[in-house]
Amino acid sequence: MVHLKTKQEIEQIRASNLLVSKTIAEVAKHISPGVTTLRLDKVAEEYIRDNGAEPGFLGYSGYPATLCTSVNQQVVHGIPSSHVLRDGDIISVDCGVLFNGYYGDSAYTFAVGEVENTVKALLRTTRESLYKAVEQAVAGRRIGDISFTVQSYCEKEGFSIVRELVGHGIGRNLHEQPEVPNYGKRGQGMRLQKGLVICIEPMVNMGKKEIVHSSDGWTVSTADHMPSAHFELCVAVGENGPDVLSTFGFIEEAYSNII
Repeated sequence: MVHLKTKQEIEQIRASNLLVSKTIAEVAKHISPGVTTLRLDKVAEEYIRDNGAEPGFLGYSGYPATLCTSVNQQVVHGIPSSHVLRDGDIISVDCGVLFNGYYGDSAYTFAVGEVENTVKALLRTTRESLYKAVEQAVAGRRIGDISFTVQSYCEKEGFSIVRELVGHGIGRNLHEQPEVPNYGKRGQGMRLQKGLVICIEPMVNMGKKEIVHSSDGWTVSTADHMPSAHFELCVAVGENGPDVLSTFGFIEEAYSNII
């Protein structure tokens, strides 16, 4: 069942998402060669709790950490560990919070030091596809309009779209209906209505679209071991345009190596 949000609920979800955005910005200050992903996780958990909220991912279906830190060929759900970031890596930082009864959820993929030009193109394309998809979050359009926008833009640039993982609704639950795929046909799927709040999150591979699941039960990686990028924003569907509830602004102010 799809739950349309009231104006008050949207403001509460906005507050949660702004905290997520600020948390990822705080994490960004620590991203550099030589830092472990577990260190980034500790920074995030401390910041979230210091701001009166709870980590949204920690304990969710048994997930053991505050962040998902997915490095290089890892698509999503990488578990923070003693893994040390190296120059030339990329890392997706996916974060959720629970604040005043509502969830926030956002993700950003960072370049660590100097990365190859092909990887820079992957990051730019994925982020730009998200911005273009967000523009489709208008009442009267359809889920497929969002999906088609991501797929067509990324595939035009020579990249591939992960099929098995999708965006989602959000509110009092971290994952709500509807699902928001990153591939599809324009004019297909559920009609968007004012008050629908969704997370749009392109997951884009440099190589082939196929993925594999790790034995840890969480980490998803590309089957061909090529890099993958992931960006996510939370958006409320509006009558005249999207209302973006999270922001990359804090992140891009905090991190000097934005591609």
